[in-house]
Amino acid sequence: MGLRVSKTRDRLTKGIGIFILVVVVGLFGLLVFNERNLRNNRSEREPMQHLGTLYGDGVEVDETEVTEEMRDEWVVAADRPRFLSIERLGIVNARVLEVGILDNGEMATPVNIFDTAWYRMSALPGQSGAMLVNGHNGGPTLDGVFKRLGELANGDEIVIERGDGEIFVFAVVENRVVNMDEARQLMGAMMESAEAGREGLNLITCIGEWIPSERTFDQRVFLRAVRIL
Repeated sequence: MGLRVSKTRDRLTKGIGIFILVVVVGLFGLLVFNERNLRNNRSEREPMQHLGTLYGDGVEVDETEVTEEMRDEWVVAADRPRFLSIERLGIVNARVLEVGILDNGEMATPVNIFDTAWYRMSALPGQSGAMLVNGHNGGPTLDGVFKRLGELANGDEIVIERGDGEIFVFAVVENRVVNMDEARQLMGAMMESAEAGREGLNLITCIGEWIPSERTFDQRVFLRAVRIL
């Protein structure tokens, strides 16, 4: 009788031990999984410290003209920015692509020099905060969509058309040229509206002297606008 009780107790003790081990291993795995997700989300949501280069990671840009047919066929989700227009610069319905962050921490740029790119972790049209959009100043032989971005003055209007056809009009409130060191310091502000409580639209492009070793230009145009309509 005592032997049977002892064996039962041993089995029970062993079972409890296995159960505890399984729980500990499961909790450890869950902790690792959550930490990995948290780290990935944090790295994706943190403001990037750099800007996409004109030729990112050796990938050549595309100078193919965007036709009316290509624009008509451009479709995005109802709440995403679809087109960007700036009458002052002769920009009519430049396509807006959706981009994220490259492996090197830089914001991706469009392949085609006539397209623009909306950073997906910035605000959507109609949301509080600010949309962040970049575009090329040019390619090897042709001017890009934002070649003359630095010419815009306070009050000049920029129009965003959303995927559902709704129109958003913004007026420039700040337009400045900064060097690369300044650009890195100011990137956080480019994720925010220029005026608290108003929807913002911030545009970026490269200008200045070409740096062959870094395959980029040495200056950036930082433009900020707020919604008026």
